[in-house]
Amino acid sequence: MEDLKKKIQDEITALEYELRNELPKEILKAREHGDLSENAEYHAAKERQAFVNAKLGQAQARLREFSMIDFSKIPKDRVGLGSQVVVLDIDKNEETTYKLVTSEEADVSKGKISTSSPIGKGLLGKRVGDTVKFQIPGGFREMEVLSLLTIHEVSPS
Repeated sequence: MEDLKKKIQDEITALEYELRNELPKEILKAREHGDLSENAEYHAAKERQAFVNAKLGQAQARLREFSMIDFSKIPKDRVGLGSQVVVLDIDKNEETTYKLVTSEEADVSKGKISTSSPIGKGLLGKRVGDTVKFQIPGGFREMEVLSLLTIHEVSPS
């Protein structure tokens, strides 16, 4: 989780640098070309400035939300953020391991699924032995929770 916090902070630092250092220089340079009404460089720099400002606001909001997560309230005996869960797909008779992460960390190819994904939502709050049924395109899927390591037990990865 600290890796994600650092990644967001690094993004904020880069966006702030662009917004406060690079873009003002571009806008000043573009202004020197004269008539602003027909100055493509000026308009492009101003659009980029608005985009970077919006992206900076989103990154700061994500960092605030992340900082408000109370890890002590994440259950120690049920699936929650940071849990590593082994499930059995009942229809396919296949075991799969998932790690429940934030949407920024999600990477299905590595078994990292977001707590806001259909599977993630279905698994939240479940215990070993519970079954989960959730809708997928073309029907339903049913899984049984075989084993669980919560964020309190899982080593960071």
